[in-house]
Amino acid sequence: MKVETLSPDGPYLLYTDDGGMRSISVDQKGHLLDKTYKSVPVGFSFDVYSDKGEKLFPVSLHPVKRPEWKIEEAEKMVVLSDPHANWECFSSILKEWNVVDKDYRWSFGKNHLVVIGDVFDRGKDVLPIYWLLYKLEKEAADAGGCMTFLLGNHETMVLGGDLRYTKKKYLHLADTLHIPYQELWNKQTELGRWLATRNTMQLIGEDLFVHAGLSLQLFEKDKSIPEINDIMSEGLFLTEDERKKTSEDIAFMFATYGPVWYRGMVHSADRYHPLYPEDLPQIFDKYEAKRLFVGHTIFDNITTFYNYRVIAVNVDNKENMEKKRGRGVLVENNQMYVIFDSGKKELISE
Repeated sequence: MKVETLSPDGPYLLYTDDGGMRSISVDQKGHLLDKTYKSVPVGFSFDVYSDKGEKLFPVSLHPVKRPEWKIEEAEKMVVLSDPHANWECFSSILKEWNVVDKDYRWSFGKNHLVVIGDVFDRGKDVLPIYWLLYKLEKEAADAGGCMTFLLGNHETMVLGGDLRYTKKKYLHLADTLHIPYQELWNKQTELGRWLATRNTMQLIGEDLFVHAGLSLQLFEKDKSIPEINDIMSEGLFLTEDERKKTSEDIAFMFATYGPVWYRGMVHSADRYHPLYPEDLPQIFDKYEAKRLFVGHTIFDNITTFYNYRVIAVNVDNKENMEKKRGRGVLVENNQMYVIFDSGKKELISE
């Protein structure tokens, strides 16, 4: 019988009730490293490795808090979505558009990077992408810029224990540790704490961002953006059954018409419960937005709806990279462009 080896991973940082910290990682040779500290070391930092064992970048811990839900627009903004643990695809577009330098340090100045959810599942580099976003948040802020990561449906799935799309390497690590995989991400972990403070909806200037879409049923709930963000965080670490039992609002937000699942803005088939064009203005007026950017639903290229007012930025990153198709959106001087790994950009004309 073949014994499956562990793949490079981590670190997962779990805090103990007595003020200590447990660090769990797998090194380049597949060895499990499991160390407990009596207290968090001053200036604690660590190196992050890819699934292939490549040393990527160092990370230092920093205080985490919920970002403001409404911020001013910058001169430039790069918008990406659904990296799904594909390090090569995600890092390539960041480098090409000078969001990061060759060592993965923030190099985008006072500009903005927005990632509309879904780092978990499908790929093998979940931790490198999360730790990169975590460190870029601090580096961007220090430079006067901003890195925004919003919750997607796969964050809600994994943190709630729905592991149907989780790669075997992660389940194997959890089995080796004799704990459920989602426990490596609970509220007592560094990345769990960070994810617990991520917004679900974000307004940047007059551009609104949400993972999947905004339904008429959500509009009729009459919740503000901060209220929606708080409800999503409240239910984030609950199982599906617990979400249904805890409150009607939580059950709604994590279901079909909620902001991380609703596809009716970008699909017209009846089964998606489409939003009719005449209902869009009242939603935009409520949230003080002129455009909406979404991910979640995969398209062959960057696609617009409702006369360019809804922009779908989720593409098949691996396939699009190989076929040299669009990978994301650049907003610059109030113009929108499709951006490519080659450095080319194409105007999205209204």
